[in-house]
Amino acid sequence: MLSPHEIATLILVKDCSDPFCLDPTAIDALVGHQLVTIEKGSSGQASPRLTHRGQSILKAVGRG
Repeated sequence: MLSPHEIATLILVKDCSDPFCLDPTAIDALVGHQLVTIEKGSSGQASPRLTHRGQSILKAVGRG
């Protein structure tokens, strides 16, 4: 089960253009739940991205 903080972080991953504003502990938990992956962009900077599971969770809570 996700905490309210993890759900809020999941929403921010979807909407946030600055990955440095996100809580790294919550991101690690979301990666562990396979809701987020860490991908390197063309600039080489690592950024969190929603997985299909993460997108499904957001749809279920009405934020997808």
